[in-house]
Amino acid sequence: MLDSRRRFMKTAAGVAACLPGMGLAMNARADSLQAWPARPVQLVLGYPTGGATDGVARPLELMLKDSLGQPVVFDYRPGAGATIGAAYVARAKPDGYTLHMTDSGPMTILPNGRKVGYDPLTGFTPVGMVCEGASIIVVHPSVPAHTLEELITLAKRDPGSIGFGTSGLGGAAHLSGELFQAMTGTQLVHIPYRGGSQAAIDLVGGQIPMAFASTGTALPFVKSGKMRALAVTSSQRVSIFPDVPTVAEAGYPDYDATVWFAIVGPAGLPDPIVARFNHALQDALGAQSTKDTLRAQGYEPAAGTPQMLAQRLRADYEKWGNLIREKQIAFE
Repeated sequence: MLDSRRRFMKTAAGVAACLPGMGLAMNARADSLQAWPARPVQLVLGYPTGGATDGVARPLELMLKDSLGQPVVFDYRPGAGATIGAAYVARAKPDGYTLHMTDSGPMTILPNGRKVGYDPLTGFTPVGMVCEGASIIVVHPSVPAHTLEELITLAKRDPGSIGFGTSGLGGAAHLSGELFQAMTGTQLVHIPYRGGSQAAIDLVGGQIPMAFASTGTALPFVKSGKMRALAVTSSQRVSIFPDVPTVAEAGYPDYDATVWFAIVGPAGLPDPIVARFNHALQDALGAQSTKDTLRAQGYEPAAGTPQMLAQRLRADYEKWGNLIREKQIAFE
């Protein structure tokens, strides 16, 4: 009994000795969270400069800096349909200094079709939605099709003769094209690029005849006559292309393929950091200048909570997964 009492007293003394240290560690962590960010925040983009993701991120840069008190530094890591950048963020330390501007492609589409270096539903912490919009179907001026109906007729006349460029394999534009083929009964050839800007350059140069492009990327080329716009992939017309019909209007009422952009962090990102960044993001998206800039690219600001983004992620992951399996779409 005496030995048991001595062992108990020794253990209790050890625990008591640890308590001040534990308290200091907890206080240090709390102070660290309150001080965040104490240095610049790295925002990883999975596409090169000049594309849609870059265009969406730029209007937020200065306003986020003003709200957070630290610069937001863009880190471009393009390739593999933006999954390289996503995988990098999924492996990052969840301290709030590595975040990710992503889109629906690498988060809800590609993981349904092939192996990627992350789990889109458990490998990230949702921070907030940024905006959503549509892709636009464009062709080189030399293509003898001035309407979507004419393009479909041309494609059916010679299956496999028309290639369409996109921002990457398994991206939102790619699946827009796959859905288009499935619903129109056409056979096209997908030509993936490492970003939408590169696909646009090749289309303007005549290397490819057609593309599913982001509205912002296509806008200056359509205005200058270097591209011809035939249709947008959303269920409603886009404000910057009011005269361009939807695919649904061309006779395919169930066609709807929207793209969205959001910010996520590594799994385990502390709630206070998520809350602070989301608050800064909402302020940026609420500014009229930000709204005007995003709308000028064809996107509608989509402010919301991290929980709303998590729900959208799961819903779209299931939606596109069902389509990919049903149509047996391959991403290899």
